[in-house]
Amino acid sequence: MTRLRPLSLRARLTLWYTAVLMAILLIISGLSYSLLRSRLIQDLDASLLVVGEVIRDTGHPGPPGTPLDAGPESLLREILGPEFYDTLFQLMDPEGRSGPRSASLRGEALPLSPKARANAARGARTFETVRRAAGERVRLLTLPIQRDGRLVQLVQVGIPLDRAERTLGRYVETLLVLVPLGLLLAAAGGVVIARGALRPVDTMSRTARRITGEDLHERVPLRGTGDELDHLAETLNAMLARLEDAFDQMRRFTADAAHELRTPLTALRGGIEVALRGERSSEEYRRVLQSSLEDVVRLIRLAEDLLLLSRVSGGAQTPRAPVALEPLLDEALGIAARIGRERGVAVRLAESVPATVMGDALALRRALMKLVENAVTYTPSGGKVELAPADLERIFQPFVRLDAARARDTGGAGLGLAIARSIVAAHDGTVGATSTPGAGSTFTIGLPLA
Repeated sequence: MTRLRPLSLRARLTLWYTAVLMAILLIISGLSYSLLRSRLIQDLDASLLVVGEVIRDTGHPGPPGTPLDAGPESLLREILGPEFYDTLFQLMDPEGRSGPRSASLRGEALPLSPKARANAARGARTFETVRRAAGERVRLLTLPIQRDGRLVQLVQVGIPLDRAERTLGRYVETLLVLVPLGLLLAAAGGVVIARGALRPVDTMSRTARRITGEDLHERVPLRGTGDELDHLAETLNAMLARLEDAFDQMRRFTADAAHELRTPLTALRGGIEVALRGERSSEEYRRVLQSSLEDVVRLIRLAEDLLLLSRVSGGAQTPRAPVALEPLLDEALGIAARIGRERGVAVRLAESVPATVMGDALALRRALMKLVENAVTYTPSGGKVELAPADLERIFQPFVRLDAARARDTGGAGLGLAIARSIVAAHDGTVGATSTPGAGSTFTIGLPLA
């Protein structure tokens, strides 16, 4: 089954624009037609009222059925001119019997509806649209004539609606031509406008397609208009900058990880190759195996740290449960004191206040131990570790060692602080450091209380 290709944004915008315009034009056309028809009817009613009042004021004394050859008809001819010949009128008695009428009726009486008869009895005039015997539609006015508050006669004046209907028909024909033509022109204009409005989007798309993981320095050009498209371009550029920074960090991380793994692997291979070049005593093989085991332990520790850093930095969901911090602090103090005694470094707890946070107790213990071990390990007996303020942010990056001369077997891989920061960040906390040359450094973990 062949799938239809979805319409482009340009085509959808043009179709929506045309559809909305068509709805607007149809509504306007309908309203304008109704307004024109209403105005024509109002003009006809005004003309009927003038003719009816002239007949009412002049009167007609002739017998019933007598044509109006003089009197009102002559006066109407003088007032209305040629328009008079389209006007139909007749006089009726209160009972509805036909009296004198215009010659154009040719013996046919205008109808008197029950509504017009009831209104006339109350002294009110009635405008209505009726149909003659021949099918012609007529706008009809029934006007009562009263003497001393008593109904004495009815005046009926009618004008055929064929001229008004021809006018409305020509207006509809005009709309049937102009509305489609307007829609066609609007659709063409919509295509041009949509193409011009979306041209910057096409430029952004072409630029984005050119950008690869090896070429993230390119940016989407700004037009300088400050509109929504410029805001979109700025957002894309900010995203590209973050991606470039992430790719750079990933490249550095990969290179540093490879370098860290290569050093113990090279030492391990070298020791084994040397041992295999000749016959060795059991004690020599034992020393080689012991040295190799130390390198393997370092590799395992490095691999575990890399896996832990990848997991906590990858946005994995951290289990949340109430965790009391004071027991964790006491446990870290005991371990740090034992390590400190071996290295001649004094470890003490200045102050302890009970506090509870939401998080993973095991992960928080790792973060705390990383900081404590880092502090004890890098404070040599009788010596000191100086940390410049400019390096306070770099120390939390993976594989960063500020002391280039630090041995890898004692200095570690440089992942401890990075792991600690990632764990704390996963708990919506922060890790910071302050340092005063000659006085020491202070690392602070901030966690939201439960």
